[in-house]
Amino acid sequence: MYPRSMNLLEGKTALICGVANDRSIAWGITRAFHEAGATIALSYAGEKLERRVRPLAEQVDCDFVENCDVGNDQDISQLFAKVKQRFGTIDVLVHAIAFANRDDLAGQFVDTSRDGFLLAQNISVYSLIALSREAKELMPDGGSILTLSYYGAEKAVPKYNVMGVAKAGLESSVRYLASDLGPQGIRVNAISAGPIKTLSASGIKDFRSMLNTFPSLAPLRRNVTLEDIGGAATFLASNSSAGITGEIMYVDAGYNTVGLSLLEKDEG
Repeated sequence: MYPRSMNLLEGKTALICGVANDRSIAWGITRAFHEAGATIALSYAGEKLERRVRPLAEQVDCDFVENCDVGNDQDISQLFAKVKQRFGTIDVLVHAIAFANRDDLAGQFVDTSRDGFLLAQNISVYSLIALSREAKELMPDGGSILTLSYYGAEKAVPKYNVMGVAKAGLESSVRYLASDLGPQGIRVNAISAGPIKTLSASGIKDFRSMLNTFPSLAPLRRNVTLEDIGGAATFLASNSSAGITGEIMYVDAGYNTVGLSLLEKDEG
């Protein structure tokens, strides 16, 4: 159950790109936005996901559900043309999209293929730029753009490899987009979430072990939840964060703040 957010997003329209299933971070954000009063529009990637996404859309009173291949500029343009026709303008864009070949995640980073590197950058990073370019035209009164990152953007995380480099590029893109779009009143931020069991995480070798170990290392001694991330996203999408842009907000139970000392057992 998501806590009520005092209708922080009442009257706002949010386009959320990247919902995959009911365990995806994008879905956690979607539910939180709905609880906060937002009008929801969804996009998904590929026909295989449609049968999962449409029933979810019904749960948040969303009847705008469109397929969009973010590797195709024409698909992106068509998506936003439909959004404009239906809603006129939007207030929030959520980019929850990332992809890398499983082979490029499993081995050593030094063995990353050229094609695999370019694919990860294209889908995981450039798509934010392409979506933001279209979104800004539908945000005449300003707005909020939000994407999702991970600690592997700044530290070498085992088996994260090419995706870590992609997330580093994504975080840098957040800062450059914030600089570009700030004069239009458009804010751009990212949430760097702790590990959470999602469809994309299943491609990371030994992820289950990471998930089980994380609570013993994080100051809050627990894993993060979809509700945690949804609440943070609601804040960043709302007017309550009107003075925040170009930031990476950690929602990781404090993991990013500590060193190896927390490997020791709690006293008592």
